[in-house]
Amino acid sequence: MGSDIPIEGRIPFLDITIPIHWENHALLMFVLWFVVVPAAVIFLRFGKIAPRTWGIPRGTPKWAWPELCWTVHKRLLYAAIFLTLGAVGFAMMLTGGLSGTLHSFFGLATLFLGTLQVVSAWYRGSHGGRKNPAADPEDRQTWGGDHFDMTPRRWWFEAWHKTAGYFTLFCAGGAVATGLSQFWLPGIAVAFAAVVAVSLLLSVILQGLGRHHDTYMSVYGSHPDNPFNKRRYAKLFEDQSKKP
Repeated sequence: MGSDIPIEGRIPFLDITIPIHWENHALLMFVLWFVVVPAAVIFLRFGKIAPRTWGIPRGTPKWAWPELCWTVHKRLLYAAIFLTLGAVGFAMMLTGGLSGTLHSFFGLATLFLGTLQVVSAWYRGSHGGRKNPAADPEDRQTWGGDHFDMTPRRWWFEAWHKTAGYFTLFCAGGAVATGLSQFWLPGIAVAFAAVVAVSLLLSVILQGLGRHHDTYMSVYGSHPDNPFNKRRYAKLFEDQSKKP
């Protein structure tokens, strides 16, 4: 451990000084960002059902398959961000603020991007579709929603949410790597390498087995009259007509 890393810290509102067990901080952050978060991402990416004509059956409860993968994804990510905010705040309180190291910058970037992931999800727009409880299954005019119609609001939410999510995991990896360079924990180092390798292998296998399904078609179905399907089919035919 570097000599500049504090081994004790003060809790102002209790006016006491306690020893700092950095291994606990490291273990919590590792579990949150390289067990909980990857599990949430992989579960959603490969847990969606294969497209049916009308997608997810109407009336499916949030805690039943196939809605379950979205429910687990959201709950795990909310828990990860909430616990990370608490862990980072506690560490900063004990140490008197930011250390100015690469680890702190990677950590804050992870926390900032992760929090934006949660905030952005609040602005993803309405769902819509035939399965919407407020819709009449026999009246297509009642199926409208940001996701079902794939409005610009929903389109740009997905562009941000998916892309920024990978950047967030990259920053988390940087936080782990720079943290280990300051406070070496061989067990976490080995576990970190193992999790990365297993996640890569599992993702390749599931992708190869065809478990990654298009989100829109999985949710709303493959029916050609669905708005986003219409636009994609039209684009496909347009591209094919341009071929010599």
